[in-house]
Amino acid sequence: MSIEILSAAEIEKMKRAGRAAAETLAYVGERIRAGITTGEIERWVREDTARRGGRPSQLGYKGFPAAVCTSRNEIVCHGIPRKDELLSEGDIVNVDVTTNLDGFHGDTSATFIIGQAKPPAVRLVEAARRCRDAGIAVVREGARMGDIGAAIEAQARRENVSIVTELGGHGIGRRMHADPHVHHTGKAGTGIRLKAGMAFTIEPMVNQGNEAVRFLDDGWTVVTADGELSAQWEHTLIVTPTGCLVTTRVDEGT
Repeated sequence: MSIEILSAAEIEKMKRAGRAAAETLAYVGERIRAGITTGEIERWVREDTARRGGRPSQLGYKGFPAAVCTSRNEIVCHGIPRKDELLSEGDIVNVDVTTNLDGFHGDTSATFIIGQAKPPAVRLVEAARRCRDAGIAVVREGARMGDIGAAIEAQARRENVSIVTELGGHGIGRRMHADPHVHHTGKAGTGIRLKAGMAFTIEPMVNQGNEAVRFLDDGWTVVTADGELSAQWEHTLIVTPTGCLVTTRVDEGT
């Protein structure tokens, strides 16, 4: 495993890429509503990313056919936008934006509630966000990778939700996906020791039912095996001596 340690100049570039991705996600969030298609979301991401001087990192990555992932209801991740996929009142949909700006990547996602969703769906979305934040809260130089998974897993138990174990976060920098793999379950005090300058994502996928998933025949889309809802939130962060720098946060409330 080769984990890149970013220099101060590289961290500045990561901050700019992360900010661009976060602002594109916020741009989509202001416009998303019942009656639009996931294909329209993709068009917005392409247009806004270009306006900010970036390129969608996901477009063409290992053959992925779109500029953004749109994962609706029981889709866990890697949903492919479609011109005929309408968002309906009560849906939840995760929008996953990754921007390549000046050779560095910012990767972030949020799960949006369309109109008035049922209380269990709202609770799931809020639980997923708290699970992400629980993982971020333990990141600092000298901590262990297992501390992140343990914190997320403990939060999930409190929320009475399950964490998908077959997928996780990833290192990021000059490449969108790099070492290390970030498990969202784990045992505190185990795993690699975190060092200042490491960059990776924390992005737990949280299910209403059990953690089992299925991979569809398109080679990308992952869904819950039991058909229950799934939600996810993601940030890109860089380890610091006292904690971490979240590059994809527009403001303190996100």
